Amino acid sequence: MQDLKGKVAIVTGASRGIGRHIALQLAQRGADVAINYRSRQSEGDEVAREIEALGVRSLAIQADLSKMPEARSLVDQVYDTWGRIDILVNNAGITRDKSMKKLTDDDWNDVLDTNLGSVYATCSEVLKIMMEQNFGRIINITSFVGQAGNFGQANYAASKGGIIAFTKTLALEMARYNITVNAIAPGFTETEMLEQVPENIREQIIARIPMGRFGQPEEIARAVVFLAAEGDYITGQQINVNGGVYM
Repeated sequence: MQDLKGKVAIVTGASRGIGRHIALQLAQRGADVAINYRSRQSEGDEVAREIEALGVRSLAIQADLSKMPEARSLVDQVYDTWGRIDILVNNAGITRDKSMKKLTDDDWNDVLDTNLGSVYATCSEVLKIMMEQNFGRIINITSFVGQAGNFGQANYAASKGGIIAFTKTLALEMARYNITVNAIAPGFTETEMLEQVPENIREQIIARIPMGRFGQPEEIARAVVFLAAEGDYITGQQINVNGGVYM
């Protein structure tokens, strides 16, 4: 299916996990895709090669999105290269899990700057382009933790809850410019981050999920692609892809 042919997309945090699957599925639908990575250049370059093998263009751009100038520069580099940006997927995120009594200022700032600050920075830069085009699709990856909270994740929950509130406000402001802004809220998803959880804890988590399994990254990616390709009259929404762990 080539319904995104001619469109240009940026996917942050796309060298692995959910971001990688989002980038590949956008490319499969015909979009040219710029991917961002922070430190894993070899993995980022590999994803770019996979995208190009699908017959579309790709860029792999290193940027530490916790630094706002680098986040804005990412957007500018893509626009300078391809002359337009139609889709922005803010997927980059980190965790620094600790209970509040152990949480440090650095733990708080690192997570908020990366997860929430980067969304503000990339959006503020890309909107100049999308408003001129009178078209844009912004999809922010949040988490059910931003809706329900989770023990030991006050910083992560605050960042992801902030993304939901930011998404709704931006959707209100941008609707007149034919720019939709939505959020995808995954549940527990089978990624490298989850693989590090001990098996006994994984079993406890699965017991909380009504569908009895973890999500797969490609399932999150399909929701993103739907909003990018089909969601012309959907804005300001959070779509839960979580197996029922939060309803």
